Amino acid sequence: MTDFMLSDLPKDASRVANFPVAEPRTPEPRFERTRYRTIWISDVHLGTRGCNADLLIDFLDRTDSDVMYLVGDIIDGWRLKKKFYWPSAHNDIVWRLLKRARRGTRIVYIPGNHDEMFRQFTGLNMGGIEIRRAAFHDTADGRRLMVLHGDEFDAVMLSQRWLAFVGDWAYATAMKANVAVNAVRRALGLPYWSLSKAAKHKVKNAAQFIGRYEEVVARAAGERGVDGVVCGHIHTAEMRDFTFDGERIEYWNDGDWVEGCNALVEHEDGRMEILDWPEIVAAREAAEEEARLAANASREDKDGEPDPQTRPDREAA
Repeated sequence: MTDFMLSDLPKDASRVANFPVAEPRTPEPRFERTRYRTIWISDVHLGTRGCNADLLIDFLDRTDSDVMYLVGDIIDGWRLKKKFYWPSAHNDIVWRLLKRARRGTRIVYIPGNHDEMFRQFTGLNMGGIEIRRAAFHDTADGRRLMVLHGDEFDAVMLSQRWLAFVGDWAYATAMKANVAVNAVRRALGLPYWSLSKAAKHKVKNAAQFIGRYEEVVARAAGERGVDGVVCGHIHTAEMRDFTFDGERIEYWNDGDWVEGCNALVEHEDGRMEILDWPEIVAAREAAEEEARLAANASREDKDGEPDPQTRPDREAA
């Protein structure tokens, strides 16, 4: 495998890749990490305001794996060409990925349509991260999975590229609304909620497109003689079973980190699971709050006095 210098990258890519090697703004905390055999993530869209960088940083800080696949659209070159946006949180994500590679995690990067500028470097290695056009993964229980971004099977991308750019503009507008909605929800103490994800599931044409896309990708996997496929691209985490020539084909989509904030993981025994990280964070925070209240109650029982943080203001009442 050949290494290359950051100076070899095209202008748009090198501006992103040539980040400082200094420590990140938010250092890695010493959390106990949940370990998986394999992790797949895609559609992070670094370089856009829609990227849920804080949730992804939390995910990276609390998980680990032997292998990690970056299944396309990690960096949004389409947006960066129009306006360069690269906050420190996005730098922190790249730093964490490179640190994983240095710790010994095998990281395979399969560029998508939004970061297609990196496809010309297929077969090379960037900071310990392998760049591939597609990959094949063997699970612990013996299944063979094809891994690719999935835009190869998007009829709009293939036949009407201009329409894809129009759709990207409309999607970026929806993402701005999504950011505003969730800023209000955070101020009210409410968990993350995806406006665009909810709309997508309610629009009939969107649901039909997703269903057709899944069928086409699964058929392509069957034609290649594998047991299943892992992809991204459509920002919809899903697991479905299809049949091709009498054989079962598994379709896995690892979702995104703009709307749903999902990851696909393989456990040590080969079992696959889609993680909904906002739900995991909400459950963790609820458990921490419950533990805090229980500790306060225990302290009150021991001392005979209410904890100052939970004691009601009787004078105000």
